[in-house]
Amino acid sequence: MITVNAMGDNCPVPVIKTKKAMQALTGPETIEVLVDNEIAVQNVTKMAESEGGKAASEQTAEGAYKITIQMDDIPAEKAEEAGNLVVAVSSDRMGTGNDELGKVLIKGFIFAVTQLDVLPKTMLFYNGGATLTAEGSDSLEDLRLLESQGVEIMTCGTCLDYYGLKEKLAVGTVTNMYSIVETMAGASKIVKP
Repeated sequence: MITVNAMGDNCPVPVIKTKKAMQALTGPETIEVLVDNEIAVQNVTKMAESEGGKAASEQTAEGAYKITIQMDDIPAEKAEEAGNLVVAVSSDRMGTGNDELGKVLIKGFIFAVTQLDVLPKTMLFYNGGATLTAEGSDSLEDLRLLESQGVEIMTCGTCLDYYGLKEKLAVGTVTNMYSIVETMAGASKIVKP
């Protein structure tokens, strides 16, 4: 039995930890995942089942849950071609509604990109997204990790100027709108949070 302790971890960490445990399997195995909220139970269960596992969950105490995943087979390797995946980030928050939640979501989104099996070729940052590549951003560590793994990080120079951040760019390079359009036009797939 393999135990994954994801107590206290925010989304998407419980799913990522569980997926890594599944990828490390060499044969049939039971994985026990410990989480502290029902959303994590649902997310881990859905991912496990999409990978061919049989999942069951139970509440073990107040704010404590155990998901038991039976993996009869090793998860199949997904033969994905990286192609020319581009991630385009136009805001310092994800979605509309509560701005504070949106900032938490965009930080989680960028972290989740670091955990993809196939990393994007390029990440583009423009408009409010330009603030994410500048000094003081909560996402710099994740963006630097992506850059160190070969992901090109490009930020709109006009946007940096507009926000007074040109001298504060902390990761990647400055680009222009023509290059942004050219990069998007040549993409095999564009992901936009």
